[in-house]
Amino acid sequence: MNELFSIGEVSKLFHIDVRLLRHYDKISLLKPEFQDEKNGYRYYSTRQFECLNTIRYLRSLNVPLPKIRDFFENRDDKKMLEILKEQKRQVEEEWEYLDRIERKIQSRIVQIEDAYQTEYGRIAERRLDDRMIAILKKEISVADDLEPPIRELERSNGLNSVMFLGKVGVSISSENLKKGNFDKFSAIFVIMEPEDDSTDCAMCLTGGSYLTMRFHGTHKDAKPAYNNLFRYMEQKGYELAGDSIEFALIDYGLTSDTSRFTTEIQIPYKKY
Repeated sequence: MNELFSIGEVSKLFHIDVRLLRHYDKISLLKPEFQDEKNGYRYYSTRQFECLNTIRYLRSLNVPLPKIRDFFENRDDKKMLEILKEQKRQVEEEWEYLDRIERKIQSRIVQIEDAYQTEYGRIAERRLDDRMIAILKKEISVADDLEPPIRELERSNGLNSVMFLGKVGVSISSENLKKGNFDKFSAIFVIMEPEDDSTDCAMCLTGGSYLTMRFHGTHKDAKPAYNNLFRYMEQKGYELAGDSIEFALIDYGLTSDTSRFTTEIQIPYKKY
């Protein structure tokens, strides 16, 4: 029985690309046992098959090649146990990270699909839970571009900009609401989710009874919606109980079709 196998034969036996075997040779992970001086052909022995199986096994566990090479340089069962435990720890960390990403994706899916079900102009009385937010209290004109204050909010709270899509809100103070002045925001904030890293800066946006309404457009188109909400509040005999909140559910971050832009207003109220 021929105990030496060419690189092509090993490639077929183990279903490994020849280029990968050459790479293993180059980095001194698995060098052929014999090389013909006449033609330069390289050959592997059956004794190396177990090493190749170990390499394939560890690679299937996503163990990096340098760690595998280190194992073969100091091969023993304790070293293997150490590698497996370390890899298990890394897999657990990656799983935790991917689980957070999955929950963030699901949150955005739910938000967008909910926006698709919008009945524009309908006023609802809702009980909303407490929400954690990072906030920048600053007077901002409705006509102003919100990007500069968003970046200021990001810097002042040490936030990661990737968390902002679909989670930014603005607020109008109760004082301005009572005066019918809907042209100046008193704050800009971002909703903090359990999956977000930056939670040290979070504060609680108190839950309670809210009137909510959705309309086509962005913050600049909100004035008629506010007027409708306050007429409803007057008809019901309700009293304003705090600052308003506006969320852009669908805007330029999701589509360039302005006809699909959707904004929600939430106004806290109480009964006389």
